[in-house]
Amino acid sequence: MKPIKAIIALIVVAIAVFAAYYYYAHQVDIENIEVSSPNNLPLNAAIQVKLNKAEAVYVEYWKEGDKQSYKTTVSNAAVQHNIPLMTLEPNTSYKFRVIIDRIIPIKSSEQSFKTRAQSPWMVHDWIKADHPHDEKALGNGMVLLCYRGFPGYMAMVDGKGTIRWYWQDEKLGVRLASLTPRGTILALLAPASKDEFNKPNQPSKKSTNASYYLRSGRIGFVGGTVLVEIDLTGKEIARIDLDKKGIIMHHDVQMDQNNNIVGIVRDFRIDDRPNHPKDTLWGDAILTMDIKGNILKKWSPWEKWDIQQDKKLDSLKHDRFHFNTISFDRDNNYLTSSPIENQVWKIDAKTGDILWKLGKGGDYKLKDQELFYFQHAPHITKTGELLLFDNGDFSPRDSTTANKQSRAIAFRLDQKNKTATVAYAAPIPKKQFTARMGSAYELDNGNLLQTSSKTGSVLVTDKMGKVLWELNAYFIPYRAIYVPEETWHKYRQN
Repeated sequence: MKPIKAIIALIVVAIAVFAAYYYYAHQVDIENIEVSSPNNLPLNAAIQVKLNKAEAVYVEYWKEGDKQSYKTTVSNAAVQHNIPLMTLEPNTSYKFRVIIDRIIPIKSSEQSFKTRAQSPWMVHDWIKADHPHDEKALGNGMVLLCYRGFPGYMAMVDGKGTIRWYWQDEKLGVRLASLTPRGTILALLAPASKDEFNKPNQPSKKSTNASYYLRSGRIGFVGGTVLVEIDLTGKEIARIDLDKKGIIMHHDVQMDQNNNIVGIVRDFRIDDRPNHPKDTLWGDAILTMDIKGNILKKWSPWEKWDIQQDKKLDSLKHDRFHFNTISFDRDNNYLTSSPIENQVWKIDAKTGDILWKLGKGGDYKLKDQELFYFQHAPHITKTGELLLFDNGDFSPRDSTTANKQSRAIAFRLDQKNKTATVAYAAPIPKKQFTARMGSAYELDNGNLLQTSSKTGSVLVTDKMGKVLWELNAYFIPYRAIYVPEETWHKYRQN
């Protein structure tokens, strides 16, 4: 046994000698470390590192006095590095060290920085102590809100009510935003003056500009003039001027698995019915474009619609469909919401055929208590249910506004046999009924994130509707999006 032990000892010594030789023969030094504030935001910091030789590095950082630390992802080998630290807290002291990623890591001494105080227009009592505020109900993620006023911004708020990330535009408000499959944010922007709420419903027949035909009043319109894609560092990847292309994007925009942009746009056809005055009929369509803004295809319901048999057309000719959602089924076909019809439609993305309609008068038989009214945000959850936000407006169940109630409702669909069963229904408090806008999404922990737009409330409820956490906005959020923790894995390890 002794010879074997001796051989093992020699091998260990040889490895140690080789490691030491390799280490000293390839010695690398940190020549300089600087801290900056990208985009002049109090919630971001960037560590600039200069080495004497090209090596991969990462940064370990932690809030001063806190045991929990974070590590950024390892950068590619280079002499100069710019490593972002994000979702920091404002007016807070942090410690960090730079680490050269080698077999034997080389660590800098501890250094520190302090983030600036929060921007004044972001200071708000987002969480009220006398309202439900169990931060664990939200899980480890954050809530993304969009402000369509000026200055327009997107902000991510954590369970404590602290803004941990935001981005703003110098001139435009942010109508709405969505997370893309490649971990970026796609946002629809427009000046606040583009809102169409109180203008006369009937457009001038002399005008051919689509913006004059937007329905207002009870149904309303919030459109967009610019599309922008940004990464989570705030870097602008693409900007598309929709106005210059003559496109009026309406209510929703998403990125598909091919990284193309799919959005709801205004669309029209000429009323050529016999014994009717010639007029322009308006509605919505689904438009697909690439990231440069080149139009790839458009689906219009007018192409499949029998206007001769449409008894509602005369009263709704300036906003016949009013789609407010675009999402994708598991087979990549479209799901959209027609609130005027109180229906969710599935559309073949290749042929444009309407495959089925779910809701009042649709292809699935639903009981009265399962019907939904003026709904928003239908989509397929991770577990396969179709989840939507039932605004509840026009519902015959409640004759007065005081008794009306909005809710999240999810269906298990058998698309082959056209049967639907309710998986769960989670009503929100009647005081937070919202006739327009709103959304409902399922969190990883099984809770629901629901937006009561008209009351400025974002709620986390269980699947029975019990409110566990409430965010209080000072504006009308069109919808709130959940940003899970793994969204940041591109930038940090934990």
